[in-house]
Amino acid sequence: MRRIALSILLFLTLFYSSLYAGFFPSPVTRSITASDGTHIQLNKPFPVTGMSGIVIHNFGNQLEAITGYIAQTSSSGEGKLVAKEIIHHDELPSIKTPVAKGDKVIGGYLYNTVLLLAPNAEIYANITDKYHKRWIHPDLYAMFLSKEGDGYPTRENLAKFAKEYQVGLIYIIKKKSAVLLDPISGQIVAKRAFKGAPKKAQYPFFMRFDSIKTGIFSESGEGNYYQTMERL
Repeated sequence: MRRIALSILLFLTLFYSSLYAGFFPSPVTRSITASDGTHIQLNKPFPVTGMSGIVIHNFGNQLEAITGYIAQTSSSGEGKLVAKEIIHHDELPSIKTPVAKGDKVIGGYLYNTVLLLAPNAEIYANITDKYHKRWIHPDLYAMFLSKEGDGYPTRENLAKFAKEYQVGLIYIIKKKSAVLLDPISGQIVAKRAFKGAPKKAQYPFFMRFDSIKTGIFSESGEGNYYQTMERL
């Protein structure tokens, strides 16, 4: 009986692992077949429209560099250039090489690095224990918002935070669903139903601070978590 119970437990573990394994889009490698400096065509579409990727140019002599970010805009592999500056550093020159035919593209770049916005500590712990990812703690995002003078998440400050901290995905728990936001493209790249969201949620999201300090007249400590997440 004990052996049967263990077998059933193992089966359920494998079943649920496989069920949710496809929630996170996997990184892929593609190449650019056409580019006009603004729009591009991939040799093969990314698995998800809205997925972003880095463009890598080969200069020869085993020298490569990231020259831009693109986001897929259609299931046929069309895309657009969404950013040229990848990592800013005052002491390093910016790369001005245009995105061109033949350049390599890595779609889902840094998708293994994830910021989770959750309603409470319990759900945060359950999710981060379930998935083997490089989790960026929301405390860092809270401090970033405080520095920026923002009291709650927006797609704009998430994109800025993602660039500064090299975050690939934002995992957002809503009242009845869980979504993955690509902060570079600003698009939802995965969605599934979510059960067990608490009625009472920490605002603006789970963090180890009582509130986000954004100024003497700030009211950032008050609000509705689920309404805020629905706006993202």
